[in-house]
This record gives sequence, structure tokens and C-alpha cells, in this order.
Amino acid sequence: MPLSLKLDRFAKTSLTDQICKGISAAIESGVLVPGARLPSWLDLAAQLGVARGTVRAAYEKLSDAQLVVASRAGGTRVADRPRVAMQLDEAPDPGSFFETYLELTAGPAIFQMGVPARETLPAKLFTRARNYGVLAESSRSTLYPDPRGELELRREIAAYLAISRGIVCSPSQIVITSGFSGGLGLTLGVLGLEGQKVWVENPGFPFTRHGLGLARLRLAPIPVDADGINVDYGLQYEPDAALVLVTPGQQAPLGVTLSLERRLRLLQWAAQERVWIIEDDYLSELQLKARAAPALASLDRAGRVIHIGSFSKTISPALRLGFLVVPPALASRFAEVTACLTPAPWPSIQLAMARFMGDGHYMRHLRRTKRFYLARREALLEHLQRRGMETVTPGLAVLLRLPDGASDISIARDMFQFGLAPAPLSPWYAVPASARSGLLLGVATAPERHLVRSCDQLQAVIERHIGR
Repeated sequence: MPLSLKLDRFAKTSLTDQICKGISAAIESGVLVPGARLPSWLDLAAQLGVARGTVRAAYEKLSDAQLVVASRAGGTRVADRPRVAMQLDEAPDPGSFFETYLELTAGPAIFQMGVPARETLPAKLFTRARNYGVLAESSRSTLYPDPRGELELRREIAAYLAISRGIVCSPSQIVITSGFSGGLGLTLGVLGLEGQKVWVENPGFPFTRHGLGLARLRLAPIPVDADGINVDYGLQYEPDAALVLVTPGQQAPLGVTLSLERRLRLLQWAAQERVWIIEDDYLSELQLKARAAPALASLDRAGRVIHIGSFSKTISPALRLGFLVVPPALASRFAEVTACLTPAPWPSIQLAMARFMGDGHYMRHLRRTKRFYLARREALLEHLQRRGMETVTPGLAVLLRLPDGASDISIARDMFQFGLAPAPLSPWYAVPASARSGLLLGVATAPERHLVRSCDQLQAVIERHIGR
């Protein structure tokens, strides 16, 4: 494809830099879309009337900036970029929550959180399971499926939870949902706690916190320390809460596990005061150096815990597939609301996941994934420590501390142009006065072959901001 590049041979800027700048501008403006093939060195050099080495040097600079990728078979093509540009008629209001949501979920990009590595999923086996799901769905009678989800999948999930999370439940207590957010919305609809107070972790997942606000719950931020959510603080300052939302397995984003003492204290209070607990089982099955702690629901004897899990972090967020485990006393109510308002997603993907789990592939996939992520995390830590950066390792992310006053949001935004998408830490805090500045670097999306270049770019952007 021809490129409209204007070169000034009398400018102080070299021809290589002019070519590099012109192509970069075309990529950033959307003129060159991801996957677009660039001319060869020979063709572009002939078109511009410059030496082949000049074009080659420009392409190498673009490759170093991760704007293009080159291969013998495919030539030089524009690299995948974060999806931050939108058509004007589709763009959300500037400064709105949805604009922030799109920005924080843009990708694919290095260090992006919440996205599993593509390399670990046995693609052929999963494709075979998906083909089975499609055929199984099409061969069935054209009747309405069970709104709670396919029985085959609910049975497999019940067996999996008994082995890996210590939860003893029946398939009738399991409801299949469209991911974690679908499960949260269903739960809040069933509990009907509008206007009541809810404990939220501080720091905690900002999208979940916003969702609770949309459900017209009053937020009570409770600090998190090395033992998880500070239950005693909550009982002292916010004892009238009707709901608690907690990530006890791997706290989001600090990665700590809720201590047994605090688990028992929380469950005791919930039973006495009839408080509901929503357990977000965030990344619990992906503990990298130890066996995952039993789920909070496994200790619940009063029927106050609603457990939410999903396959987004282990298989793919594109599946939009999750599940609830509800107390027996609430099973009928959940089934009623599910049938009328939020039935389970398409049966074919449920049947595919049931086959994938039933054949033992899911458990093997988790074991391989944990080893793979541990190796990636150790490699990332080594590169960061060589550069003298202060790090903490909360589970599947490495937390890079920044000086107080440094704008982690601005730093993260500037990294988009390099194909890097670390998550700023400060938005995870519900109370601005307690917010800390930092960057959360996703381990799953940090390929070792790109670590040297990515860490160099990361360091350069941080130093540029701190030096302002």
C-alpha cells in the first residue's frame, strides 16, 4: 500500500526519523489499522527516493516501539494496538465511567491485567469441546433450556468445587451466569438491599464498587492489610452493614489471603446479625506458590455466603461464563429471578465447558498455567529489580510502587503508545486520601521475549513523569 510521506531533506531531523514519525502518526490516527501491511524496504525506498538502509532503520525503530511486527512470511505489519479510538457516534461522554471502563479494558497489550495468556490454553482440545457443544445444542429439541444453566455443567462445577475449593454443594445450588458481573447483578437483584450499607475493600476493584453504587447501596470502605479486609475496623466503625463483598482468596489488587481468624470472625458476625456475604473468588485457583486456601463458603454453616466464580481469568473473558453457589435456602428464589430476568447464557458454550472439565482438561490446564505464570513472574521481577524498581508481588500481578504525588493514571495512559497497559493503582482506592500511587503489571500478558524492551520503556516513561 502506498504511504503519503513528505520528507524534508534540508531539515535537521534525519530522514530515518522523519519516516518513523510519519508512519507512527498514521498508526496513531487510525489511517494504518492493526494488521495493515507496510511496503517492503525496497518498495518504500524507491517510492521516497532514499537508500534502503534508511527505510530499514526506520522500520527497526518502529519495531522497537512495538508499533510494527515483522516476519518473513507476513512481511512488516502494524501491531495490535489498544482499542482506545472509537467512532464519534459510538464514543461515550468524556469523563464518564464507561469511557474509563473502555480505557482500562483496552488491549491487547503487555502487562494488561485480567486477561489470561493465550499460550497456556490447549487450543485444539478446547476447539474440539466447542464443536461438541455446538453439535449437542443443535441436536436437542427446540425447547427452552434450564434458566439456571445446563445440568451437565452444574454437575461438573459442583465436583470441581468440592475438590479444589472445599465447597460441598449440589447442582441445584449452582446458577450459570454471564461472568462475574452477571452473577453480581443477579445476586443484588435477589437480595434486594437497596439503600443498605455494604462493606467494600479499600483498595478494591473499582468496577465492582461502581456496580454496587448503581444498585443504590451505600458504600462503606474497609481498609485491607496483610491479613485481608480488617473485620474489626468494620465492626467498630460500620457495624450496621447488611452486605459484605470480599475477595478472600487473593485480594484484588493486593493479593493477600484473608486470614482464618478474620474469616471466622466475619462468618460469626454475619450469622448473628443476618448479614449477607458475597465471596468474589478472584484468582483463588491460581495461587502460584501454594495450594489455594479453601473458599470462604466452605466454612459457612449459617447459609450467609454467596460464592461467585468465573472462567474469565482461567480460560477467556470473551466466554462471558461464570457461576454462583447459593445457600440452599435461597436456591428457589435465585431460580425464580433467573427464569424471569437473567437466564443463563447460550447452552453450546456451557456444554463445551462441561465436556472440557469432564475430560479432565480443565484441571490439567490450571496446573500448567500456574507453572507458566510463576516462571513469567520471576522473570519480570528479575528485570524490574535490575533497574532498582520497588516491587510487591500480589498474585498474578507485580505492583510497582511510585513516589507519592506521581500520577499513575497519566503514566499508564502514556504507556498505551508503546503497547503497554499496566493498571494504575490509585483508582482502586475508594477513599482518595488513602490512595497510593503505583502500577499493577499483569504477569499473564508479559511475554519473556519482550521483557527487556518493555521494562526499558516502562522505566523511561516513569522517569520522564517523575522528572517533570
